Amino acid sequence: VQLVESGGGSVQAGGSLGLSCAVSGYLVSRLCMGWFRQVPGKEREAVAVISWSGGTAYERSAEGRFTISKDNAKNTLLLQMNSLKPEDTAVYYCATDVVPGTWCSIHKDFPNWGQGTQVTVS
Repeated sequence: VQLVESGGGSVQAGGSLGLSCAVSGYLVSRLCMGWFRQVPGKEREAVAVISWSGGTAYERSAEGRFTISKDNAKNTLLLQMNSLKPEDTAVYYCATDVVPGTWCSIHKDFPNWGQGTQVTVS
C-alpha cells in the first residue's frame, strides 16, 4: 500500500486548507483510515478517523472545525480544515489499516503511513 499526502501549506489563522491522501494498493472504501499530526518534540496525535462504513471520530480540538471524508471514486482520503489556529501547525500524516471492515478508533494502531505534509498557521 502506498499513501501520498498533498495539500499542505501556509495559511493565516481563521483560514482553511484541504488535505488529500491518495491511496494505491487498497480500496479506501473498505478500510479504517485516519489523519494524524506531529509537532517536533511532541508525540504524534490523532486528528480524525473514518471507518469503512463512513463513521467518523475526531480529536477534541478538531471537532467542529475539521471534516474527514473519503472520495471512493478517486480512492482518496480527505481532510477539510476550517477555522485554523496557530496550534494546528504540524506535519499531517494519513494512515490506513490493511484489513477490510475492521474496528476503527482514534486509538487504533495503524500499520501504514504516508510521508507527511506540512501545515503552517500564522
